[in-house]
Amino acid sequence: MRLLHTSDWHIGRTFHGYSTLDAVRAVLGVIPGIVREHTVDVVVVAGDVYDLTNPSAHAVTVLQETLVGILDAGAKVVLTSGNHDSAVRLGFAGPFAAAAGLHLRTDAADIGMPTEIADEHGVVDFYGIPYLQPELVRHLSWVPNDARSQHEVIEAAMRVVRGSVAERKAKGRRSVVVAHTFVAGAESESSDSERAITKAPLVAGGVDAVPVNVFDGVDYAALGHIHGRAELAENVRYSGAVLHYSFSEAGKPRGGWLVDLAEAGVARTEWIDFPVPRPLKEIRGAFAELLVDPQWDPYTDHYVRAVYTDTNKQLEPLQQLRRRFPFCAEVVNDPGERPADSTSTYAERVKGKTDPQVVESFLIDVRNGEGPDATETEILDDVIAESAAEAQLG
Repeated sequence: MRLLHTSDWHIGRTFHGYSTLDAVRAVLGVIPGIVREHTVDVVVVAGDVYDLTNPSAHAVTVLQETLVGILDAGAKVVLTSGNHDSAVRLGFAGPFAAAAGLHLRTDAADIGMPTEIADEHGVVDFYGIPYLQPELVRHLSWVPNDARSQHEVIEAAMRVVRGSVAERKAKGRRSVVVAHTFVAGAESESSDSERAITKAPLVAGGVDAVPVNVFDGVDYAALGHIHGRAELAENVRYSGAVLHYSFSEAGKPRGGWLVDLAEAGVARTEWIDFPVPRPLKEIRGAFAELLVDPQWDPYTDHYVRAVYTDTNKQLEPLQQLRRRFPFCAEVVNDPGERPADSTSTYAERVKGKTDPQVVESFLIDVRNGEGPDATETEILDDVIAESAAEAQLG
């Protein structure tokens, strides 16, 4: 049996205010062709199918088009829900969709009851482990009453899975787990689009880390949640997101894993690249140079993160840069040199100063050490004098 392991489609997500619907439609639209070209039997989607628990009508349409295309190409689909999905909304059609080959594994209560798909060697059992919020699943019989972490609930879920695998063990029977969680060892492939990672405790996207050996006992674990591809073991992998959803992901491959399951388990894996509709690029330099330097000409159609190194902040830099880079998504002022940070309070810094000195101090603070020039000083003196005169009259 040949699987195509994907995850984190995030249909409906925006990128710095830009819609990604057309881009994700284009990327997901290549999957039916991959199914045909590589004779894929099952497409696996390991959670975060949508980006919002209440997706827009356009996002639902994109998912519908994608799933119909995959089924028409001859593959079945096994899909679970992630922390961005509503498990109930995503899985509502499960009972009758399975008849068409679409298996929606979003109900935590059904973790021990696999979807069976057969090949020439026998049956492959697909176990879906949706994103498990500990406080929302503690009512289930297999979850410890005091479970508070992702580690605890995933460990409990895998005990159920291993028990089922042992009961169903037979010649040629194999098992695949499709899970949406954060497994330790994948933090180097995480990004700011999953929210912050902390080291103590180790957390990514609000999810604490699960040891990789929790997935012992199954033939393949198809993971989702981390946005970069990662191989944690030969049979435990992340495919990553299908689009770049932050500049920290720029340049990282997007795609999925082809996984061949022979009679004894994983026989072969191969990475399949997906297209990148609009690449990401960070450009850096003096602001005036970013506006005209020909070295940046190849990136006018990219999503751009512009870092300008001027001492002074620019007025409306994003609007100026978008005249050259229509998809400029982020602008950052990062001067090469900064004044030493002061530990004094604002009250201490302005104590005993005249109004012109207070304004000068403010400008030095916000302009990285550069105070007003002669023209600005003249304007400030006039404004302060006028304000003082109005105060006396009033």
